[in-house]
Amino acid sequence: MRIALIGQAAFGEKVLEALLKEGEEVAVVYCPPDAPNGKADPLGELAAKNGIPVRKPARMRNPEVFEEYKGFNPDLNVMAFVTDIVPMTIINYPRLGTIQYHPSLLPRHRGGSAINWAVINGETKTGLTIFWPDEGLDTGPILMQKEVTIEPDDTLGSVYFNKLFPLGVEAMVESVKLVKEGKAPKIPQDLSQGEYEPLCKKMNIDWMYPIGIVYNVIRGCNPSPGASTTYKGQVLKIYDCEKRNVSGQTAPGTVLEIADDGFLVAGNGGSIFVKRVQPQGSPKIKAAEFVATSGLKVGDKLGQ
Repeated sequence: MRIALIGQAAFGEKVLEALLKEGEEVAVVYCPPDAPNGKADPLGELAAKNGIPVRKPARMRNPEVFEEYKGFNPDLNVMAFVTDIVPMTIINYPRLGTIQYHPSLLPRHRGGSAINWAVINGETKTGLTIFWPDEGLDTGPILMQKEVTIEPDDTLGSVYFNKLFPLGVEAMVESVKLVKEGKAPKIPQDLSQGEYEPLCKKMNIDWMYPIGIVYNVIRGCNPSPGASTTYKGQVLKIYDCEKRNVSGQTAPGTVLEIADDGFLVAGNGGSIFVKRVQPQGSPKIKAAEFVATSGLKVGDKLGQ
């Protein structure tokens, strides 16, 4: 069975590594073009090291991409972390079809920020789906699903890297085997049980919200895109933090305490101890460094 692997980054790389370990024949790999600094995608690098043809089109929709793709004569497309739009001509071409990874329990959380929204919403479980893509956005029939727990202090990063990433690689390999054996199901989605959600590009912290909601927003945006507040009129993104039960009469958003490893901010029904931030125009830094360089002090207000 000849596989065309379409993907990118570390996830695509690990899927390729796992497929090769299982002895699968990968006929071609499609990944994004090299970055402006010349850095190549790790999926493409691994493919090249293994003598697999690598293609890096600017857009999969370009007509010449399909014309060349046909020459590789794939039996199955495997889509492992794809952000470009793959045309139906490619999706429908292989005799065994196309399977794709998505980091949610479809039809819940369709879209490109599935993990963000699950954490932001305070959900206690999510998972992954291997499905057969169609003309819709994450609407195709389901092949396989696996569930994971979202712990109270999990972040977007911990849910993905510690849970959905490794489990997703295993699920993709398992799904390829089912397709190869002719045992892969196609279970229609009940789209009334889910929704398509926009990309989580910017989330502002409202310190007046209950502390649990504030905490969910911060951890659901960590490490990307970061939850935003302001300090002295400048955007300040908050990343690593802890939710604490300390509360009082102080107005939400007020700095309550400065410590060696961060600072405590009053909330509604609790507080947030901030450990890592990103000031406007700056890289991410430890909260203690921000305190030292900004002059932040007890009584200052965030979010004004």
